[in-house]
Parts: sequence; C-alpha cells; structure tokens
Amino acid sequence: MTYQQQDTTQVPGSTIDTIPDYAAGRRAFLGTLGLGAAGALIMAGTPSAAFAQAAAPSAADVFNFALNFEYLGAEFYLHALNGSTLGAGDIEGTGAQGAVVGGHAVPFQDPFVRSIAQEFSADEVGHTRFLRSILGAARIARPAIDLNNSFTVFARFAGLVPSTGTFDAFASDNNFLLAAFVLEDVCVTALKGASPLIRNNEFLEAAAGFIATEGYQAGILRTLLAQRGQFTQAQQVSDLRDYFDGPSDIDQGIGTAQQVNIVPADANSIAFSRTPEQVRNIAYGTTNGQPGGFFPNGLNGVIR
Repeated sequence: MTYQQQDTTQVPGSTIDTIPDYAAGRRAFLGTLGLGAAGALIMAGTPSAAFAQAAAPSAADVFNFALNFEYLGAEFYLHALNGSTLGAGDIEGTGAQGAVVGGHAVPFQDPFVRSIAQEFSADEVGHTRFLRSILGAARIARPAIDLNNSFTVFARFAGLVPSTGTFDAFASDNNFLLAAFVLEDVCVTALKGASPLIRNNEFLEAAAGFIATEGYQAGILRTLLAQRGQFTQAQQVSDLRDYFDGPSDIDQGIGTAQQVNIVPADANSIAFSRTPEQVRNIAYGTTNGQPGGFFPNGLNGVIR
C-alpha cells in the first residue's frame, strides 16, 4: 500500500444539517482527528517495510479511500438503471478526474431486479454526496472508472466466460446481479476493516450506517442469486476475490441449493474484514498493487 501526500486543507462549513451534527464533526474530523501508528498497522494487516515507515493516514484519508468505491458503486448502478452518470457537481475534487468507460442501461426482465438497481443507485449517490460533504475541499475527484473491460477480465479469471470471451455486466438480469455481487461483498468487508480507525463518535455512527446499508445490499444480492440458482457462478466470483486478496481463504460463496449461505461470517457469526491493500487489489484485479481493473489509472487520494 502506497501513501502519497496531498493537500487536505480544512474548510469550514458543511451542507449537512441533520442529526448528529456532522458539520461540527467534519471540522473536528479534518482539523484534529488523526490515527496513531497502531491504527495504521491495524489497517495494513501485515505491512511491508515501506508501509511501516509511511506516515499514518488521517481519517480524511480513510474516508477518501472509501469515496473512490462509492464513485464506482454509484456509476455502476446509475448506468445499469438508465444509462446515466454522476453530474459534474458530484465528481470534482483533488487528484485527477477521470471518465467512466462502458456501462449501459440493463434491459431488465424482472421488475423487482430493476427496482433493486433503482434503490441501490440512490443509496450509492447518497453515500457519495455525504462523503463529499463532510470532506469539503479535501474530497477527491472521481478517478477514471472502467465498467467494460474490467468485468470481462474478472469474468475470464473467474471462469464465467472462456479465456477469449467477453462479459457484459449490463446485458441481463443475471449478469447485473453477478456483477453487483463482485462489488458489494467487498464493500462490506472494506468498511468493517476500516471501522477501528474511526475515533470520532459522530463519524463512527455514520460509518456503522454505511456498513449496515452495504450489508443489506449484499444480503439481497446473495438471496436473489440463490433464488436464481447461480450457486456455481457465485462461487467462481468468491474464489476470484480470494485469489486477489492474498493467501487467506476468507471469502464465501452463496452455498448450494441444499444449504444456502446468505450471511458470510466466521464461526462466531461475525462478518470478516479486509485491509485496504486487499480491497485495492481486488478492485485493480492484481496481486501487486498495479492499477487496472475498475480503476485503470489507480485510486485518488493518499491511500492507494
């Protein structure tokens, strides 16, 4: 994991006016809240020598890391719903602003699946705007996002298509659900992994809300895939994520028709965590941190 320094100037004020007082929280968040070295090591898992010597990331860095993935989720679901994208006012910020390649409206056959895309797109846009609001001028711009070649490469790795085949994540209801499954379980584990780093109570409450939303979404997707008998395909996606996130075997498919596995958890029924390095590698489709996959030019922000 590489940490690159950037300007995180604190800016007073906020467009958030709900309870709890996120406006006040953002000022504390940007102005005074930091993470100790112990927190950085928790975040990194087993750090490389270079990582261990890097300065600990701030809470703003952690939220900007998450914002990269909220951009990805929002663009995926907006494209699937009606071929739309985030507006200009929702994507500017620090770092290189990139375009979105690929994606189109899904020709949904099941009205319920379409309603899922509609609700999830609203969720992800809401998350994106919330994070941008609390980060203020420190927020990152939307990085370049690939919704075309990325899914084909992942599908080839997973064995969903032949080695020379293509996978259009937006071609059908089932393709859409499998593509969403690639993303959602990763979001749950990423947010849980980052939760020990949030020391401000207001933002801890918000982070818990993010995890709950992503958990609901992931559970719905796993249920729909199970109802449609996509057990083998879901296991292939799970194995793919496990390959990219390192030697551990923590990911879980959706079980079998005889015994479904809707809630991926450990022996204590606790959802597992991923480090930012593991999350980044899955998103890049790599084991060495080389940009690619969903983010062809890499993530924006300090944690990348």
